[in-house]
Amino acid sequence: MLKIENFEVLGWEHAIRGMRNPKNSWDRSDSEWSWIEDDSPINPSDAGLSLVIGPNDHKLLMSLADGGPVHAKYRRMITVYLDITAPLYWWKEFDTYKVGTVANSCSTMHKIHAKEFTLEDFSHEQLMCGNADPDIRRSYTIVPEHDGVTCLWSTTHVLNTIINALNVNRKAYLETNDKRYWWQMIQLLPTSYNQKRTVMLNYEVLANIYKWRRNHKLDEWHTFCDWIEELPYSELITGYKEEQE
Repeated sequence: MLKIENFEVLGWEHAIRGMRNPKNSWDRSDSEWSWIEDDSPINPSDAGLSLVIGPNDHKLLMSLADGGPVHAKYRRMITVYLDITAPLYWWKEFDTYKVGTVANSCSTMHKIHAKEFTLEDFSHEQLMCGNADPDIRRSYTIVPEHDGVTCLWSTTHVLNTIINALNVNRKAYLETNDKRYWWQMIQLLPTSYNQKRTVMLNYEVLANIYKWRRNHKLDEWHTFCDWIEELPYSELITGYKEEQE
């Protein structure tokens, strides 16, 4: 599971002006501020005065983007802010992108005990439940044996068992303030736990992510790349040119 909220894209005017510095071609710039009655092409959440990129500037933006990061330096100046909620196993991969990114996360160390754990706190859409087809169930379940009795446990059941254990130790920690119970939560917490972070990055970072993660095994990367494709002038990131009307 991956959810994106509260995104904003900034820096277009500065990026375009800087893009034309090398050849002093500012007089050819045709982007302008216009009053947009509907959602803005730059910041979809806003309506009002917005920068609309003209055909001359768009052509140069695309040409430089086609030349790669060395030529498309303007992409580093187009800044994106967003809130991402995603499982820890996805954040481990996202954290490989260190250059050009800043993030503030909800703290697991300080707030792991702040609320009772529920199934909705975890990404579990791919887990098998006990009501699955018997053949699939046999393939995807843990089959422990105790006293000669075989018990089928679905993977959803396993997660619920862990959640129960987390809540038992949470309750004990709140009642006693004994750090031993805090450690049980920290070391037992699965990587499917969803964490929210507010992130700042730029179009160059997104271009790198899109190139290498578009066909990744994790569904969360597919969701993220789908969101990239919906960004203003996303062709500067993806390289896909808009169809001519």
